Amino acid sequence: MQPKRVPEPWKSFLSEIDRQATETIELHCLGGFVVTTLYGLERPTADVDVLAIAPINQRQSVLQLAGRDSTLHRKHRVYLEYVTVAVVPEKYEERLTNMSDRRFKHLRLLALDPYDLALSKLERNSQRDRDDVKYLARRVPFDLRVLEERYTSELRAYLGNPQREDLTLELWIKMIEEGRTQK
Repeated sequence: MQPKRVPEPWKSFLSEIDRQATETIELHCLGGFVVTTLYGLERPTADVDVLAIAPINQRQSVLQLAGRDSTLHRKHRVYLEYVTVAVVPEKYEERLTNMSDRRFKHLRLLALDPYDLALSKLERNSQRDRDDVKYLARRVPFDLRVLEERYTSELRAYLGNPQREDLTLELWIKMIEEGRTQK
């Protein structure tokens, strides 16, 4: 999926980061920004969650420029959030989707694929996370075998409490299946 264009205030915010960059910068994006911008869910979000900023020597300067409480945050009321606690499937980088607006010269926004995005929300499992997963499961639509296989082969071994997350995944699958029968 490709967004037609990045909406405001994100477009202006990201354009300013792009203008100040002196080399190509990749942001590996996840969270509400991806669900809303790439997949079209209408809900508010004030940050771009990023797993990685590459090259690594640019991370600190990018976060100073566009992180929480930065000048760009105060100006646009949105910011970059470097996520250090999310557990994502092992091979997520192989499946990243380019969601950059063509107007960016230096900035590359790379989004987790929908299954990896959903699985990144498994441990937290808030109501917003469940709503995002239900939406993605309908929008994509999900092949539940892919979701289960990716969980088992690429994520489970890295979780702090895999038995709890096994149960959460089972509940999510039931939730998704129920959503399909209610159509």
